[in-house]
Amino acid sequence: MAGKTHKKSTKAAKEPVAKRAGAKPTLLSGGNPQIAKADGDSPVQAYIAAMPGWKSDVGRRLDALIVRSVPDVCKAVRWNSPFYGIEGQGWFLNCHVLTRCVKVTFFQGASLRPIPPGAGKDKDWRWINIYEGELDEEQMEKWIRQAVALPGWRGF
Repeated sequence: MAGKTHKKSTKAAKEPVAKRAGAKPTLLSGGNPQIAKADGDSPVQAYIAAMPGWKSDVGRRLDALIVRSVPDVCKAVRWNSPFYGIEGQGWFLNCHVLTRCVKVTFFQGASLRPIPPGAGKDKDWRWINIYEGELDEEQMEKWIRQAVALPGWRGF
């Protein structure tokens, strides 16, 4: 249209980089991928794909182990971390990338046997830090199967 100027859309410029087509998510402190809050497998897979180095392999193996152990698992990303739960029961596990490891938290971990080694302010939560080459799939599967039999965390 002659004589008129068209203002370019700035929508793409205003969107976070991780939402633009083909853009890689930003890695936050410790290498944790910044993934928007969302439900389903897709955001969890985006998180796993963005995990740096060997941690992505741990994420894939952990995700496959959870799906194999809990076929009706629900997935979501909250607070830049994948969460796994059971519909109507709550979340039983989440993971988070740290500088040197992948932290796997069980929300009713104090009830698991053996109890995962990590402990903090919440008396029920326990976690294990997985370092390169140290994912014990047999023990992890035992914890996952125990965790899904317990009431989950309904923190949000």
